[in-house]
This record gives sequence, structure tokens and C-alpha cells, in this order.
Amino acid sequence: MAIIISLAIYLYLNKAPDKSVAELSQRWAPEPSQFVNIAGMNIHLRDEGPKSDPEPIILIHGTSASLHTWDGWVEALKEQRRVIRFDLPAFGLTGPDPQNNYTIEHYAEVVLAVLDKLKVDKGVLAGNSLGGYIAWATAVLHPDRVSKLILVDASGYPYKSESVPLAFKLSKNPIASRLLKNVLPRALVARSVKNVYANPDLVTDALIDRYYELTLRTGNRDALKERFKQTLPGPLVNKIRTIKVPTLLIWGKKDQLIPVEFATMFEQDIANSQLIIYDDLGHVPHEEDPHTTVLAVKQFLQSNND
Repeated sequence: MAIIISLAIYLYLNKAPDKSVAELSQRWAPEPSQFVNIAGMNIHLRDEGPKSDPEPIILIHGTSASLHTWDGWVEALKEQRRVIRFDLPAFGLTGPDPQNNYTIEHYAEVVLAVLDKLKVDKGVLAGNSLGGYIAWATAVLHPDRVSKLILVDASGYPYKSESVPLAFKLSKNPIASRLLKNVLPRALVARSVKNVYANPDLVTDALIDRYYELTLRTGNRDALKERFKQTLPGPLVNKIRTIKVPTLLIWGKKDQLIPVEFATMFEQDIANSQLIIYDDLGHVPHEEDPHTTVLAVKQFLQSNND
């Protein structure tokens, strides 16, 4: 009986009902954010830098993240390059896909829809984790739309993580996900974010707030469960070797979610690629140390300037 009472108190104290886009936008969608009707969704995106850039940089975030994860890179790039980033379906302020479709092929189609809407013929695709999977899948499926690739601790190969964020584990468990449908301990989010950093001391309260609050966007928690079910490594991985565009691979050596051995697999499978490993960074090196990692991006773009 005491256990049941303790559980009831815990659930009550950690109640976290959904929040509307309007409510969340006050804090998380100031200018230059905009909401654009694309692929049947009001996609939250930011389009910064010179519109005359012939090959914009498109930044694609990972699972449970948002376009904000790229803030550091954008600040360093937008003076000279057009930089486009958006919240993927199931995440951030974009929220669930209306067709409940989270296959990797559909995510690639959403990327194309964004490019088409913004009148971008071809661009540099950069993605982290799931975003990296989407980036290279788009290059495989639509090679004429991708000029270069930047893969940051990208997924796509079958793998077993050394350490998975607890929030991810609970989202995959049907019983736990039902119990947590309207419950989200902030401490759980904090633990999960710290799990993907090599140095958890860099995870600030403001950063935890961002991940926590955007997870509460109406529909995101249910969509995350579907994302895990549908976006799995599949036969497309056999086509990675067809990628011919210049590719930069950035990896944190202390990544416990997608170990560094997969960086070497990408390097071996993509002929025109170069790999940079950062010894003291984790699964989100672009967020953990944007200033250092973006320097490699700038050098890569300059050295592969067509």
C-alpha cells in the first residue's frame, strides 16, 4: 500500500500536461522564427543569412531536440552563408506528422518539401544523430538535391548503445509511456540531456528548460513513441556507398549513444569523406562545443568550394 501511495504522490508532483504551440512560442519562437505550411504541417523554421547564397546550409536536429540545438553554428555561419533549420515532425514546435508517418523515407520527403517551399535547388545537408540519418538518406534518395554532407554522430547503421538516455527507454516501453502520458519529471529530462554530453557540467538549467518544455508540445510524446517504432535502420544502409558528394564526419569520442566505431564505418563507406573525432565531446558535439566544431565546418566548406 505504501508503494502505491508513494507512486501516486510521485505522479501527482510530476504532472506535466501538454502545452499549446501558442503558449510555447512566446519563449521558443521569437524572430527570426516563422511557421510555414509545408507537407501538411505548420513547420517551425528559421531562415537566416544572405538569400543570394547559391547552396544554403540545411541543419537537421536529432531525436527530442529542436532547431535551437544549432544556435552556436548559426551565429558563426549566418554572416556569410544562408542557414536554414527547422523542427522535424514529432519534435519541437512542429509537432506530430498528420499522417503519423515517421519512416526515414518520409523524413527525406519533408526535407525536400522544405527546400521546395524555400526555392532551394541544392544545398549542404548537415545533421546530428537522427538528423544525420535523414541527411544521408536524402543524399541517397535524392542525390541531385545535395551538394555536400556534414554528419554529426549520425545514426543509420544497426547498433547497440553503450548508454541510452532514460527518457528514450521509457518512451519505448508501452507501460511506462502510458503511465508517463501526462507526467514528465524535469529530473528525467535533465538526466537524459546530461547522458549525451561528455561533460554534464555544461548542461545548464536553461538548456534543460528547452528540452523539457518542447517535449510538452501537444502530441510530441505520443509521436516520439511512433518515431522509435518507425525510424529504424533498414535496407537503405546498403546504399550509403553510393554517396559521392564531399562529406565531413564529426564525432565525439565519448558518445555513448552511437559509439565512435560507427564514424569509421561511415568513413569507409563514403569514398569522398573526412573524419574528425573530438576526444572530449559526446553525442551532440555541435551543441556541447559549437565554437570548436564549427571551425571544422568552415574549413570543410572552404576547401570544397565548387
